[in-house]
Amino acid sequence: SSDPSPSSFSIDFGSLYEELNFTYNDSGYDLNPDTQPCGSFSIPDVAMIAVCVFYILIFLLAIPGNMVVGLVISLSKQALPPSDLYLLHLALADLLLAITLPFWATSVTKGWVFGDAMCKIVTIIQELSFYSSILFLACISVDRYMVIVRALEVRRANRQKVSWCVCLAVWVVGGLLSLPGFFSSSFITNNSSQIVCAEQYDPGSADMWRLVTRILRHTLGFLVPLAIMLPCYGITIKRLLRIRGSIQRRRAMKVIVFVVVAFLLCWTPYHLAVMTDTFFRAKIVPYRCPARMAVDQAVFATQSLGLLHSCVNPVLYAFAGEKFRKRLLQLIKKVKFNERVSVSRSSRSSLSSEITSAFM
Repeated sequence: SSDPSPSSFSIDFGSLYEELNFTYNDSGYDLNPDTQPCGSFSIPDVAMIAVCVFYILIFLLAIPGNMVVGLVISLSKQALPPSDLYLLHLALADLLLAITLPFWATSVTKGWVFGDAMCKIVTIIQELSFYSSILFLACISVDRYMVIVRALEVRRANRQKVSWCVCLAVWVVGGLLSLPGFFSSSFITNNSSQIVCAEQYDPGSADMWRLVTRILRHTLGFLVPLAIMLPCYGITIKRLLRIRGSIQRRRAMKVIVFVVVAFLLCWTPYHLAVMTDTFFRAKIVPYRCPARMAVDQAVFATQSLGLLHSCVNPVLYAFAGEKFRKRLLQLIKKVKFNERVSVSRSSRSSLSSEITSAFM
């Protein structure tokens, strides 16, 4: 999330208003409470520790899961079909996202202690992986639609060349969309003694820049991929219902349903919370302080759910597939066989050296 500390953008005018309140009371004026600024919400220590532990758990699950996916696919001797190529790049994107989690886990409890340069680097990596991961999910949905629904067109097309171009395009788009990360910096907020890593725009154009980045996040980071995934998977399921062969059909349909449900469960709450926050910031929807603070809390809580998707992807797209499980088992057997061969060779060499030393 490029907005890890939404409350950090609020300015603490509390002491100033207390002085004004005291002065105006002497003059016979009553302040309207609705005109006073909203205070920042405070996160309980227990919640901060829980979020920190949650980030570390996601990191520990996402790193090995995505590394196994990457190894199994990349060690294949055959040319990678588009579906495997997209899975490989998806695993790489999720790995990049997971690498940033220890930094944010530390930031939640101790503040940002890694300096200004690392703040920009980590934010850019996180944004790059966020956009690339979701765009690769959309690519996978289109590929499965093409293979199952438009099989004849797929046979004629040079899919491998196209898939490499698509992967390059996704990384370029993700890189361009991550450029606002250069606006991130480490600073001490007015309402806290801790250093935070967050966007810090020029005050004169802050609202415009934040609105532009939010619109890009909502459209290219959620609405457009969802608008691609739902029709592609919907038509694919409809076609699978007509295909005979109940076991394979049911397995394929289950994976598709799980993919869509996991995507919606992980990302919908976060984007709804951020959209509401965007409407408040843009003053499209009027709000009071309790609603403002509730949205800040919702953004903080739901971004953790979105990050969970990085360790769900390997299970849904790779481990649930029969072809991937066969490859993984073959790789494990190959590793065990090589270990046995190396052990037998070392034992034979040690035995021959013992015999040589006994007779020499």
